[in-house]
Order: sequence, then structure tokens, then C-alpha cells
Amino acid sequence: MKIALIGVNAKYIHTNLALLNLKSYARKYQEQILIAEYTINQMEDQVLEEIYKLKADVLCFSCYIWNIQIIESLIRELEIIIPDVEIWVGGPEVSFSGDEFLSTHPFVKGVMNGEGEETFLKLCQYYVEDTIRLDQIPGITYKSQSNVQTNPSDVFVEMDQIPFGYDQINDFDLSYANKIIYYESSRGCPFRCSYCLSSIDKKLRFKSLEKVFEELNFFIEKKVKQVKFVDRTFNCQVERSIAIWKFLKENDNGITNFHFEIAADILTEEELQVLGTVRPGQIQLEIGVQTTNPKTLDEIRRKMDFHKVAHCVTIISKQQNIHQHLDLIAGLPFEDYESFHRSFNDVFQIRPEQLQLGFLKVLKGSWMHENVEQYGLKYQAKPPFEVRSTKWISYEELLRLKRVEEIVEVYYNSHQFETTLKWMLLKEADCFSFFERLGDYYEKNDLFLMSHNRLARYEILWNFWCEQGHGEDEICKETLLFDLYLREEIKSRPFFLKDPKKMWRLPKEKGKRMHIEFFEYQLILLDEEKEPTKKGDFLCFNYENRNPLTNQAKVERITE
Repeated sequence: MKIALIGVNAKYIHTNLALLNLKSYARKYQEQILIAEYTINQMEDQVLEEIYKLKADVLCFSCYIWNIQIIESLIRELEIIIPDVEIWVGGPEVSFSGDEFLSTHPFVKGVMNGEGEETFLKLCQYYVEDTIRLDQIPGITYKSQSNVQTNPSDVFVEMDQIPFGYDQINDFDLSYANKIIYYESSRGCPFRCSYCLSSIDKKLRFKSLEKVFEELNFFIEKKVKQVKFVDRTFNCQVERSIAIWKFLKENDNGITNFHFEIAADILTEEELQVLGTVRPGQIQLEIGVQTTNPKTLDEIRRKMDFHKVAHCVTIISKQQNIHQHLDLIAGLPFEDYESFHRSFNDVFQIRPEQLQLGFLKVLKGSWMHENVEQYGLKYQAKPPFEVRSTKWISYEELLRLKRVEEIVEVYYNSHQFETTLKWMLLKEADCFSFFERLGDYYEKNDLFLMSHNRLARYEILWNFWCEQGHGEDEICKETLLFDLYLREEIKSRPFFLKDPKKMWRLPKEKGKRMHIEFFEYQLILLDEEKEPTKKGDFLCFNYENRNPLTNQAKVERITE
């Protein structure tokens, strides 16, 4: 008997923690279980062939919003080529609609609902030992003769009962060390946000710190690039978050980055103090703001004090050692276009390293899904079930926000225009309107339909700035050139800056990893309170020494 756990990841660098947990928990049947991972970017026929070659008796698919369509297509093909195999599915995309999924996929044997460790263990017992019946397995929806039956489950596995899965991987250094490692130290969430499936899991459980330290040490010793905690609100227990962050600081290998999703408004002074001492680039934080509209926050059952969020994010930013990623969601109840406009400006004014504009996904099983009529929610009929309109915001307005999203991604989140944006936004009373107008400029000139190289993005921004009435802005020309060389020396220059004003011979011993350029203005001292004055210094861009948060070159002033 061979049972295959199959994951279809969004990218090659991603890993599937759920499959590792299932296999490690069912360790009694290790010899019968194998894991096979693919990506949504592979040719479907190639994935189909690889699954066929597994020669498994049972196939168990891990289903998410990003892979459900390709999995459904694979299932239809598998019915043709290996009709005797039994197929099970699990994961959030099928757990809340098991009856419906089985009615539309008659070839599938059953659905594993919710947490899968105990359910999968019993399923292995069913297939390998034949000492248990399907009606005795908790948490499954399955076909029994001509009927569909659901076995309820109130089993919650304690975190310490799940064996560590990564240390069981053969050739870990070859197959996993350069990928994003997903890790969970807790399950459940203390909040009840209506758009999120985590609100359904009302049992908050933690892995013991002793076990967490042991497992994190494995990643540190292996020098993996990034460990991403999937805990929904990592800092919901102050003493615990402090202990883990201190452990990471004390055992830093100088390489591994750790990603946490936190609620910034509940950070304590002690937590902020600890975060201020970690290596630059060792930790990054994801903070879900979603909206600053009080009525919307109440409606989606989200507790957040944005003033505290802004306070904590600002303190962390001043320490210049942690990358912060803040999120907004468009399409929430009571959030119209102008309300989102205000939410954007509220968040942008604290200048996080990244500001992510997301769009509401109406997920099966969520409280939001149950209230689509009340909110006038129209959304995609297929994954990812993204909002198309609500009572408060139209499809046309969401399309305009899509343009803003892309512009923010290209010009702000990339950190390739940092100095230029700082200069431009000194002249703007409304940051959202600036990105909105730049998006309109792209739309008017069909620029969204084209593929642009790095130099073209700078030239487009300059053309836009000229159209806004700033064609004689010599400082802006230099900020664009400054930003261009901050990332890498390039062979071509923007059309509006053809020739260097002065030349400095680059010493041969410096090699090709440096660039020296003459600037008239004190760009390094550019701030929001004083315009730069002419100075006439050479600046040296050192590409061997980069900012770990932005990947920008270190810049040094060279006086004549």
C-alpha cells in the first residue's frame, strides 16, 4: 500500500508545511507514505505524468485558493488514466464545502475537513491495516454507497504532539535550504476577523518554547535563507514573543531571516526594545491594518488601535533594522473609494518599507461569505473569489485601485525610487492622489500593457513629472539618477541626463562593484524640512556593501 501526499505550490521556492505535518504525525506508517510537491507554473501534463509514476494506491491533495483549479483538472485526468486509484482532498479550499465538492467530483472518495493530522492518521490505518471503518474516522466527508456522509470532529491536536517534519527530509540542504521554510509555533487566533478563516478556529494552542527553540535551531544550523512563521498573531502572548525573539538574537547565524505576522498595536515597550537590538535584516514584520475606518473595523469584528500601530511602526522604523510590511484590504463593508483613500494616506504617512494593497477574497466558511447579500458583495465565481463590487464601491473604482496597487508596487515597494518619491511627495498634499494620477498617466498612455525595463521606469516617471508642470526640476533629475545608481551601475543613462557633469576616474583596485558620479545637490542630506542646496560633491556607490532592508548600495561622499 502506497499513500501519496501531493502539494501544488504557488512557487518553486515555497514549501508545504501541511504535508510534512501529516506525514510526521502518521509516523507509524512512514514506509507507506510519500510526499510529492509541484508548482502551479509547471505544465499540467508534466505534473500528471509525475503523479502517474508514483504508482500510489491513494492520492491525497492539499487544496488552497491558488491551486484548486489545477487540482480539479488533474483529478479529471487521473480518472481516465488510473481509474482504480482512490483520491482524497483536504485543506481550506474544500473543508467547508465537502458535500458540494463530492457532488461535482464523483471520482473523489472523500474530503478531510479542518485540521488533518488525526484524520490522516486514521485514514492510513483504514488503508494499511483495514482495522477501522470510514464511519469511525472523525473529520471526513465521504461517499457511502449512494450517499454522502460527514463525520464531525472536535479533535484538536496539541502542538507538541506533532513531530518535527523538516529533520526527516533526505538531502535537506539540496532540496529545502534555499526555499522559504514555513513554520508554526501556534494555531488559532485570538481575533475574529470576519474575512479570515482563522476566526473559525477558536482553540488557541502553543508549541512549548523548549520544542520551538530546538526546531528553530535546526534552521539556524542549516543556514536557511528564510523561515516564515504562519502563526496568525505571533505576539498575542508577550512573554512568548520576547523569549523567541531573544533566542533568535542570541543564536543569530548572520544569514537566516525570520518573518512574523503581528498585531502592532499590542506591542509592549519591552518587545520594542528587544526588536531594536536584532541584526539588521534578521527579522521582518507583516502587520495587517486592513482599514482605518472605525465603522468598517467594527463591522468586520477587528479590534485595532491605529494610533498605537503608527506609534510602534514609527519606533521600529527609526531603529532601521527591521523590514515592516503593512497591509490594506479594499472591498470591506462600509469602505467606499474615499474611505479607502483616507486609509491609504493614514498608513502611508508612517512610511513602512512596503505597503500592500490587497482586495477582499470571499472565502468559503468565513463569516463574510455568509453575509454576501447583506453587503451586496459581488465576487469572482472561481478562485481566488476576489471582490468585484459591494454596496459601497463599484467595479470601476476597484479597477482604479488596481492601478494604484501596481504603481505602488513598482515605485514604492521596490525601493528603486526612494529618494525621488521623497522629493516629489514634498510637493504633494495627498500621497494617494499622487499614485492615483501616476496610474492614470500609465492608463492614458497604454503603459500598463507594455513590458518595461528598469531604465524605462525612470524615464516614465520623469515624463509624468514634466506633465505635472515640473519640467525644470533639476533636483528631481538628480534624485532619479541617484536612485538609479543606488541599486546597480548601468551602462545607459536616462534620456534627460545623457552625459555626466564631471568625471572621476574609478580606481582600478575598486573593480566593477563601485560607481562614482558627480551631483550638484546634497542628496544624502535630503529631508522633509529643508531643500538641498548646491554643493558639487562626488558620491561613491559601493555595491559590495548594501542595506540589508532595501538592497541599496552604501553611499559615501568624496570631496575634490
